Amino acid sequence: MAITAGVDIGSTTSKALIMKDNEILGAIIGPSSTNPAKVARNIFEQALEKAGVTEGDIEYIVGTGYGRAQVPFAHENISEISCHGCGAYFFLPSVRTILDIGGQDTKAICVDDRGALLDFAMNDKCAAGTGRFLEAVIRNMDITLDDLEKLHFEDGEPCAISSMCSVFAESEVINLVNEGVELPRIIKGLHISLAGRVVSLAKRVGIVEDIAVTGGVAKNSGVIDAMEQKLKVKIKRFSEGIDPQIVGAVGAAILARNKLAAPDKK
Repeated sequence: MAITAGVDIGSTTSKALIMKDNEILGAIIGPSSTNPAKVARNIFEQALEKAGVTEGDIEYIVGTGYGRAQVPFAHENISEISCHGCGAYFFLPSVRTILDIGGQDTKAICVDDRGALLDFAMNDKCAAGTGRFLEAVIRNMDITLDDLEKLHFEDGEPCAISSMCSVFAESEVINLVNEGVELPRIIKGLHISLAGRVVSLAKRVGIVEDIAVTGGVAKNSGVIDAMEQKLKVKIKRFSEGIDPQIVGAVGAAILARNKLAAPDKK
């Protein structure tokens, strides 16, 4: 009946989660900042309060994510690649490929039938194929990220967004807007462009079903729809109420529990 915690410090959002066996007692998602150690402490304390436990009740804490080395109270830090693989497998045991679309990087992760990491590929050199890509391209369109999903499913054929660089893609979109092209057509084109980059990354490790998508961009069903068109398969959804942004923190908490169960911890 161990109580463990996962603290996932991402580039744009940070997550803290308290877990007892297979039950999530409390989870918090908040913005990241230039002081990841302070953010980690704040969201961890909020998660403790939500879970109704104290820090003394937590037997093991794993830090993960972009700023995992900046979680000073963690017993250990583990790569977000392992944590997302573990967390996705926990929710979807049939999953073999996890596509984690974060704020500043994208990862393709392969796991085996026990959820153990087999291989991964990562794009952390360019914003294309990340949440930042969408944020950058829409900033001159007078819409929000929340509008993207609705616009994607409105009528209209997608525009071709050919630029491989988010900076040039932004210029391309501005030109389309100035030409009077309807927003749904532009948004569909953006989602297809992003999906193409993610699928290309996934092909480097091999795409094996079932497939799941984690990270904040996974909340945008327009992106999921575009990826399904590219992959020509259905992407597995997490159960209702499961936020795809907490998957890495869940994996961290599970790996923390595994550490407690290891022979050298007994």
